[in-house]
Amino acid sequence: MNTLKEGDKVPAFTSKDQDGNSISLSDYAGKKLIVFFYPRANTPGCTAEACNLRDNYAELQKQGYELLGVSEDTQTKQLNFKNKYEFPFPLLADEDHTIINTFGVWGPKKFMGKEYDGIHRKTFIIDEKGILTKVIDKVKTKDHAAQILE
Repeated sequence: MNTLKEGDKVPAFTSKDQDGNSISLSDYAGKKLIVFFYPRANTPGCTAEACNLRDNYAELQKQGYELLGVSEDTQTKQLNFKNKYEFPFPLLADEDHTIINTFGVWGPKKFMGKEYDGIHRKTFIIDEKGILTKVIDKVKTKDHAAQILE
């Protein structure tokens, strides 16, 4: 797993959101962007994390941030997740792992003694010039916005 680090220039990427729209890094040029990766839509931890960001969205925007959620879920699953919890930000359906591999968040994981490959829950904060200013490795799903804003 070759994860992007603070100070890295984020490589250009494009993916489809829950509605099938193309979303590119360049769409956010001149803006601060939070890209949060989560393993699976509609699971307890991912729901807690995304809902915490939703509940603090106005404050994040006030601080100048835009948000993108990313997982390998299908567009349909992302659309259902977004509609069910009324997320005000796009969810990218990165089924081919383009963005997941760009950021380096795919790798070995352990759950209940089993080892497998999957998405590591990480958040990346990118400045107006496309430079990574912060990487959050240990995401607190119920208090994630506070981690970003501190």
